[in-house]
Amino acid sequence: MIGDFEQRRVALSTGIELDVVDMGPKEAPALIFLHGFPESHRTWRYQLPHFADRFRCIAPDQRGYRGSSKPQDAASYSGDKLIADIFALADALGVGTFTIVGHDWGGAIAWGVALGGQPDGLFPAWSGRVTRAVIANAPNPAIFQKLLLTNPDQRAASQYIRTFRDPASDAIIEAHGIAGLLAHAFADKVPSGGIQPPDEIARSLKDWEDRDTCRAMINWYRGSAVTVPAMDEPYAEPPAMPFPKLAIPTLVIWALDDVALPPCNLDGIEELVPDATIVEVPGCGHFVPWEAPDAVNTAMDDFLAQS
Repeated sequence: MIGDFEQRRVALSTGIELDVVDMGPKEAPALIFLHGFPESHRTWRYQLPHFADRFRCIAPDQRGYRGSSKPQDAASYSGDKLIADIFALADALGVGTFTIVGHDWGGAIAWGVALGGQPDGLFPAWSGRVTRAVIANAPNPAIFQKLLLTNPDQRAASQYIRTFRDPASDAIIEAHGIAGLLAHAFADKVPSGGIQPPDEIARSLKDWEDRDTCRAMINWYRGSAVTVPAMDEPYAEPPAMPFPKLAIPTLVIWALDDVALPPCNLDGIEELVPDATIVEVPGCGHFVPWEAPDAVNTAMDDFLAQS
């Protein structure tokens, strides 16, 4: 069992306040850890103590989660706003350059942070601030959108997103919270991989009691621009359009038994990320940071030492 981490409240220039773990030497190179759905900073409970002797480890509860600000409109969860939060967090903590680390939705935001903040990145105000990226079981956005349009396996695995976006799900959230919606969306799927220990399950259930939090978490899906066709919609290649390459050193960790994100998400990654290191984790489901923490820590140790 890993106990609580001390958090501090940080006000951002985006108008959002986040509860943040900030541990390790303040002058050390910074790692900013971004959790995904439906978790919190505790996604990284095995990584934060491991790296805090050498790095400044920063792990927010992102907007919409736990005690952090939770606007109730879906527009507040568009990708540009979630990305802006991370640079605003770095500013608020006096961090100039950093390595971005993300899993699941946090990984999706990490792709955007890295593409925006790499040298000559998409956002000139942030260009050069992101020096490396570590992304675990979160697909490159160009690959993911193409798979949703062309690949039956990924489209089938992503139908839960349509359930989350369906206004009819609001009644389930009100009556049963996120736990009820998860049971509804994944009723026909048996997740593979590890099970949270009882104390972590209790923490999650407590976090999910607040209905404002439940609605805010789902708004990450409703505010996203990703298109998820229904299973009976036609399959077709997306229009050819250039997608920016991520040129900084990037570690992609992929657990191979992820029922939501099959390994086909790695196909073509080297073309879009020329300086990519790929580490596959067999026999592990989606939540690789805590299902296989030793594998994640070892991969990150090697990557951070070499890059």
